[in-house]
Amino acid sequence: MSEEQQVSGQEAESAGAEQPATQDPGELHALLEDARSKADEHWNQLLRLQAELDNLRKRAERDVAQAHKFGLEKFAGELLPVKDSLEMGIAAASEGDNIDAAKLKEGSELTLKMLGDVLEKFGIREINPEGEKFNPEFHEAMSMQERTDVEPNTVVTVVQKGYLLNDRLLRPAMVIVAKAPAGSA
Repeated sequence: MSEEQQVSGQEAESAGAEQPATQDPGELHALLEDARSKADEHWNQLLRLQAELDNLRKRAERDVAQAHKFGLEKFAGELLPVKDSLEMGIAAASEGDNIDAAKLKEGSELTLKMLGDVLEKFGIREINPEGEKFNPEFHEAMSMQERTDVEPNTVVTVVQKGYLLNDRLLRPAMVIVAKAPAGSA
């Protein structure tokens, strides 16, 4: 067999393979209708999923907006009794001549404890570094004081307490730090 005959024989075989097994127009029409219905079904499914994703995105945006708007609601609700207590203390102090300083002090201490409990409940922790080594990450030095009774770089006075919010610095503690006297080495 020559090369031309082999090539033409292969072309004839491949041409026969390309033609569908059935030549009946009714079956071809049924297959086409089946393919169209599946395509329509998939298209409708795609549209439903796109709409569902769009609704989910809008709902998430709305939830985030609500969280930003009302994120402090619990915190504010917990602070209201502290405000009420302060108002009652001021009202008691302004009642006249019969002011009992001990009761007024006790009420103020209880109010301060209430405030401390609220802050702690929401992850706000106090930094009171008196007597500790100076740490520039959590402390802000206001001045230095020559001291012989403590080691240099030790916090000797806390001018203003610092605060952490969930272990993140909210406000550094303002402190006075000890330094060695000028004559010592």
